[in-house]
This record gives sequence, C-alpha cells and structure tokens, in this order.
Amino acid sequence: MTTEPRAGESGTAAKNVAVVGAGLAGSLLACYLARRGYTVTMYERRPDPRTGKVERGRSINLALSERGLDALRRIDLDHSVMADALPMRGRMIHPVEGEPGFQPYSSDGERAINSISRGALNNALLEAATALPNVTAHFDHRLTGLDPKTGEMRFDTPHGAAEAQADVVIGTDGFSSAVRGQLLAHTGLTESLDFLEHGYKELTIPARDGEFAMDPGALHIWPRGASMMIALPNPDRSFTCTLFWPTGGTNAFASLSSPAAIEKHFAQVYPDVIELAPNLVDDYLHNPVGVLGTVRCSPWHAYGRVGLLGDAAHAIVPFYGQGANCAFEDVVELDRILDETGDDWDRALPEFEARRRANTEAIAQMALENFVEMRDKVASPVFQAQKKVEHALERALPGRYVSRYELVSFSTTPYAQVQQRVRRQQRLLGAAAGAVVLAVGALAAFAFRKGTGA
Repeated sequence: MTTEPRAGESGTAAKNVAVVGAGLAGSLLACYLARRGYTVTMYERRPDPRTGKVERGRSINLALSERGLDALRRIDLDHSVMADALPMRGRMIHPVEGEPGFQPYSSDGERAINSISRGALNNALLEAATALPNVTAHFDHRLTGLDPKTGEMRFDTPHGAAEAQADVVIGTDGFSSAVRGQLLAHTGLTESLDFLEHGYKELTIPARDGEFAMDPGALHIWPRGASMMIALPNPDRSFTCTLFWPTGGTNAFASLSSPAAIEKHFAQVYPDVIELAPNLVDDYLHNPVGVLGTVRCSPWHAYGRVGLLGDAAHAIVPFYGQGANCAFEDVVELDRILDETGDDWDRALPEFEARRRANTEAIAQMALENFVEMRDKVASPVFQAQKKVEHALERALPGRYVSRYELVSFSTTPYAQVQQRVRRQQRLLGAAAGAVVLAVGALAAFAFRKGTGA
C-alpha cells in the first residue's frame, strides 16, 4: 500500500482521528487518513473478524465495481484485495421452466463486476490498516456516549466501561450507526429509516465434485415477480445465495415452517435449486432473516469535529451492488476535500455533505428501481429486447449513448449525473422513435393516396 504522506501532513501529525466502525468503509478510511499523517484509532463493537467466528447467514456477497476499485487503486490495494474476487460479466436468468439465459452487462460482453466475500474484503482492509504504524484498532468496543463538542467518547467493553477522546470522530458504523444516534440525541440531526417490505435470507450452493455447480462468470437470478433469489460465486467454488422475500403475508419467510413445506415450495418455484442446494432445508430453517432499508439523515456533521460516512450517513438497499462502492467513493471524496481545504475539518465536513448528498440520494433511488428490474423484468422478452437495442445503440454511438447500468457500474460518473444523462438519453430516444413513427405514417398515407388515386 502507498504510505507516502499526503499534502497537509505537517498540520495533521498532531491530530487524532477516531473512526467508529471497523467495517469496509472504516478500514479503508483509516488507510487514507493514516496516509495523510493522522493518528487513527478504530473502534468496533464486534470482535475482531479476523479471529472470531463468522456470523451465520449475514454476509451478502459484494459486487465490487469501478467506484470501489478506483478507491482501492488510489492506495495500491486493488491487486491484493481483489486476489480472491471473481468477475461476473452478466446475469444468468433462471426461469421456472426451461434453460437459464445469459444477459451480458456491457455491449461488448467483456466488462464485469466482481464477486467478493464481505468478510474477506473486510479482513484484507483491516490487515492493510492495522499494518500502518499510525493506526490502532480496538474491538468489542460499543459506543455508548459521545460529546460532539469535545470528541469525548464512552464505550462498553468486555472489561468494563472505557473512555477516549479524539480531535475528530468519524462514524462509519453502518445502518444502525451509534454515532448517528449520538448526534440525534445531542444535535439538531434528523433521520428517517425506510424499511423495505422485503427481508433477506442466505442459502448455499456448495461445490459439486470440486467444481462450480453453475457458471461462475455470472450473477445468477431467479426472478419471481414479487420476490427473487440471487447467487454469487465464491473462490471455494460454492455460491452464496440470497432470497429476497416479503416479510409479511402469505409469501413471507415465516409461511414455510416445516421441511416438507420448504421442499415443496422450492420444487414448484425454484425447481433447479433443489438438486443444487443439498443443505437447503437446514439453511432455510436456521439462517436469520435480515432487514433492508434506506437511511436518510441531515446534517452529516456537527461542530467541525464529528462526521458520518458510508451507510451511517446514507444506507441503501443492495440491489445495484453499490453500497460498498458508494462508501468507498465517499472516502475518496473526503480525501479530495481535505486536500482542497488543507485539512480544515470545519470546512471539509460540510463540503463533503454538500458534494455527496445528491449523489447518494440518486443511487438510493436507482437501487430501489433496480430491485423491481431484477425481480420482475429481467425474464420478460420485452425487457430482453430493450437490452439488445440498448447495447446496439452503445456500439453504434460509442461514448454518446451509454446505458445506466454501465454508467453506474463501470464508471465513476457521479450518480446524480448518471440519472440526468439517462433521462436525456431517454428523451432523445423517445423523440427519435416518435419521428420514425410519424415518418412511417406519412409514407403509408402517401402510398395509400397514390394507390387510390386520391
């Protein structure tokens, strides 16, 4: 990893930054801040994931794409962190009847998103951060108190209460952020948590005779209208599957409570999964149901001393595979702003929110829209024809027409600009289609008048 100090080091050497949350965003942020010369202390409520037991059924494999790779590349972590990642060049759609069909993500069929275990990525980033001389990490530290004006913090630990103080405190502690909770209690922060009416449960498709049981070069989808299942490949040749089902009603997880009911339902709705997942019933009965939702809050900072980043500020649903990518992009943007402000946190934290808010709101909306596309549209012949037209336009108009998926996943174009550009493209296509219809109608009318002598 690149360790040369960045601009502002002379002014940052005496500053201590506390990063609350040693997950993906927190570990990467620690690397970036240490490179700037800060003394960084990470606090994590869970045990060290590198030595502890992985919590069953809580992983949701990640699909790392260009935004995340760009953040890793800037500090030379891309090759080491991505060593175990598996490229997926498209979606493999599994119908109830018939053979699966492949839909490439890009017009050339070559561009890929990368399947990687959340745990493996977190461990790699933790290793990189804690290998730096100016980074330390404390696990089993649950934040219970924070004075945003002074940076004084209190933690519950297995050994009793602990206290600490930092010049700057950044909350990277996810959807249920304790730092955000402290800002809610002590400042004017407001928040909204919009829970999706769907939860998730993980299953596993193990290797078959030492090989992948399905194509490892694709993200597999079983679209079923109001629900779906996806599967992403792992380096051990297994697949991590995730069911996204309603949390209430007759089609909810709780509606299947016996082995016979589970097997019967999967035989009817996901028939090819029965043979692929020999531990299906055990996984279904014992893996927990997770919740999904979108977090919005304002402001993301207080007193030039405390800030929120990643899911702590703007958690989104996972259906565009952009949660981690967006959080990594946060880190890059904060680093850029610290460059521009000479590490003046009073200016940097408000500027960070000003630049990122519209983009995070845009990807939150697009992620919800992509859930509908994945569960309800990808199996439709009309949708598949639209995708072929879209890819044909991309090949015919290179750089001028680019699909939303490619802009989100294979570029670092700001999310809000992606939304605006896609709307412009859709308006132009609509106008072009309308012009074609009018021209065809005019030609037909001319031919009719000529034929009748009118």
